[in-house]
Amino acid sequence: MPHASDIASSTTPGSPATPPAQPRRLALPGPDSLWWLAAVSAAFTILQLISFSLRTGLSWDEVVYVSQVSPHAHAAFFDPARSRGVPVLVAPVTLVTSSVAVLRGYLAVMSGLALFGSLLAWRRLRPAWMLALAGVMFGGLWVTLYYAPQAMPDEWMAFAALAAVGMFARLAGPLSGEHGIPSPGPRARRWLLAGLVAVLAAAGLMRIGDAMILAAVLAVAALALRPWRNWPLLAAIAGGAVLGAAEWVIEAYARFGGPLRRLHLAGAEQGGIGVHLSGMWAELRALNGPTLCRPCTIGWRYPELSLWWLAIPVLVVLGLLAARRAGRLSSALLAAVCAAAVGAPYLFGIDYAAPRFLLPSYALVAIPVADLLGAILITARATRRPAIIGVVAAGLALQVLSQLVVLTRQASGTANFHRDYTKIASELHALGVRPPCLVNGAQAIPVAFYAGCASTPEGRGSHRPSLTALGGSGRLVVLEWRHERPPAFAAGWQRTVLTGTGHLRLVAYLPPGG
Repeated sequence: MPHASDIASSTTPGSPATPPAQPRRLALPGPDSLWWLAAVSAAFTILQLISFSLRTGLSWDEVVYVSQVSPHAHAAFFDPARSRGVPVLVAPVTLVTSSVAVLRGYLAVMSGLALFGSLLAWRRLRPAWMLALAGVMFGGLWVTLYYAPQAMPDEWMAFAALAAVGMFARLAGPLSGEHGIPSPGPRARRWLLAGLVAVLAAAGLMRIGDAMILAAVLAVAALALRPWRNWPLLAAIAGGAVLGAAEWVIEAYARFGGPLRRLHLAGAEQGGIGVHLSGMWAELRALNGPTLCRPCTIGWRYPELSLWWLAIPVLVVLGLLAARRAGRLSSALLAAVCAAAVGAPYLFGIDYAAPRFLLPSYALVAIPVADLLGAILITARATRRPAIIGVVAAGLALQVLSQLVVLTRQASGTANFHRDYTKIASELHALGVRPPCLVNGAQAIPVAFYAGCASTPEGRGSHRPSLTALGGSGRLVVLEWRHERPPAFAAGWQRTVLTGTGHLRLVAYLPPGG
């Protein structure tokens, strides 16, 4: 990479003692300077603040997570498929204020710091400028920018996975034939072991399934390869996995009848876990939106903006070859294997899609792809290097710009959709549905949150919900889609069409006499 150089000057007889000012070349940070990582992370946060309105309301999933730790709302039903990491993450804000803008700003800053930290875990394995390339590729995706300021677990699982694999690779050390990977000293090794425990525990708190797959792959790698077989490393993996799973297991016994029962219930919510070869095709169709494709019956949106996704396997293979020539194959291959492992359940295990499911895989494959781009820049002839740097920079800029186009459309649609929740809540208030109140039926959880009501976990049940949770008093409202009939118990209730802004076509049913 470019670096500062002195500009030579000379004097001639009769010339002034002080030579005329010479133009100076822009001094860039050194190839392993932390400024590369800091710049990418700061740009990541700034792009979020620019492209995603801080006043965008909370989605259904966010309502579930935020309501668990907010004194300003009733806690929504926490279903068996979820983990408690996001409530822990947002608690410092939600316990103090109900402001969505403050929450979004907090998450934007925290995600920038998390990107910096996860790349920093790889610093001794790659020069910092190369890790910055990985940060641009991952942080420049629309789905990464879209979910970073949201109270959702997938992106934080991605940061944890990237950091965990980097720490593992530093602790495990190089394999035969590799070079250029300095072994950490005793003090650094202790910090890395503690860090590996912490990030695996954080991963378990965010997404238990992904975290257990990641820990299993790392454990198998440590056991299968003799140079990596050491008990402190295995103990750190096991300790992180146990700490990350502890809360989930305890809650499984307390609320769902044990871990196996909880797994069964969580699988039933996903429509059953099995082999679904249509999952990969569904992810491709949802690559540029919608944010949830279930059932995924839409056409393939913007195929021209999906070329990067189709090129990932080729780029990863070429990156592994480049890493092998550079003596970094083991860490690059480990990142690629972990990416495939955590992505496989979403590509082949379910029959619907959401772009956020693959965020951990995108974070990990950015490493071997950065190896490829780095090799292209390093091995280029000196005379051609400026042109090649320009081509790579232009390609990355074009990719980021295309992703920003998708992000703008998705963020605008989300803001409009969430405004419907606010409008419907206002209409319910006009109908006399004010706290204490209970909302049942379609879209009950987000509408209840916006209206200041409690919601029922049973959804559109066949029995009239009880007001026991409200002390036996309060208003009850049942919501139903306009094209659906109300449940039998609400058949004779007052029917009011909620206009909203047109995105949610709901009908409210109120019992006679309140």
